[in-house]
Amino acid sequence: MKSKRLCEAEQSALDKISTVPQPVLETILCLLPTDEAARTSVLSREWKYKWTKIPKLELHLSDVSNGIIKGNMDMPRDSFDDILRILLSHQCQIDEFTLHLSTFKADRNSVAFDQIIRHLSKNHTIKKFSIVGSYHHMFYKLPVSFFSLHQLTDLVLCSIDIEPVDLDSQPIFNGFDSLRTLCLQNVGISTETLLRILANSPSLKSLTLLIGDSHHDDRYCTVIELFNCLSDIEDLTTFGYVFEWLDLELIPYELPSLLHLKYLSFKQMCFVDGSGLTFLLVLIKCSPKLEKIKLEIELEHACEEDSFVWEDYSDVWLENLNELEIERFGNLEHEMKFVKFILSRSSNLKKVCIMSTVDRNQESEMLKTFSQASRLSPVMITYKHFNDSCFKDL
Repeated sequence: MKSKRLCEAEQSALDKISTVPQPVLETILCLLPTDEAARTSVLSREWKYKWTKIPKLELHLSDVSNGIIKGNMDMPRDSFDDILRILLSHQCQIDEFTLHLSTFKADRNSVAFDQIIRHLSKNHTIKKFSIVGSYHHMFYKLPVSFFSLHQLTDLVLCSIDIEPVDLDSQPIFNGFDSLRTLCLQNVGISTETLLRILANSPSLKSLTLLIGDSHHDDRYCTVIELFNCLSDIEDLTTFGYVFEWLDLELIPYELPSLLHLKYLSFKQMCFVDGSGLTFLLVLIKCSPKLEKIKLEIELEHACEEDSFVWEDYSDVWLENLNELEIERFGNLEHEMKFVKFILSRSSNLKKVCIMSTVDRNQESEMLKTFSQASRLSPVMITYKHFNDSCFKDL
């Protein structure tokens, strides 16, 4: 009797959930990982296909192959074919699609991968599209059919190989007119393809460009070529190893202005041979509306080159910069010179946050240098050692 009552109580709770309006249910299911949303198919006959009517899918090949998303669809354990079956069984428009390629090798899956992209481009108006590969396996080659996803607003490509493509001869590529956010991380891409994508994304506002030794092209990109494609960017994230694909040897004095850039983030900031610092200051010089700079300094390279000429940037003034944030500050010469440079040339700077990795016995001298540094505005400097729990004011 007790078991029967418990069963009736569970059924009653399920019935209450079933009375929730369909749009609300879809929103709730979209907030769940897709594998968990798929598990709701076992709740009842009515719930069997509810998860196939949500506009957002996030799939992991390892999950699919292990049967986690298998549900009642009786799918065999087979990577890309399983993904295609899921897409074919989906009963509504897919707006957001994320695929994590974590455990499978690319060489034997290229045809199936192409079928997935073709299906998405022909049958769905995808707005947000993410492909995340693995650093530990050979790159997946992105099919040419990818360039037919004209309606994208957000695009993330990580550890993906974009083979050199003559986009001018591809009738399917008319640009990404609606693309506002683009993230390219550890992506194998040629200079021509990169510039073509950027130049044909007129609505692009946020760009994450973290490509280095994965760049497979003998021709380096010039600073002028790159800046000509970034005229409307408001938010830019890059990293210190740009010298692996960007030509920083001969930078002309006159460069295109980045009049809309407000937020600049540098990951793995590297002061080795001055290349990272050169690119950082070139960006700052060409961005008069810059409001915030964030640096994450690379710890693996403690050495630095003395050949950098700070006088080349004596005409740089930052009238709109409000905030400077630095992580892993090591108190190296160029690091300290950079902070002093910003303090002395930012008339509206309000906040400087520094998280340091220096030895405790060097800390007091470093903090004294910060306190005595010349500054153009009454800025508040906050400091935290990486072992401390909170920041403190200087």
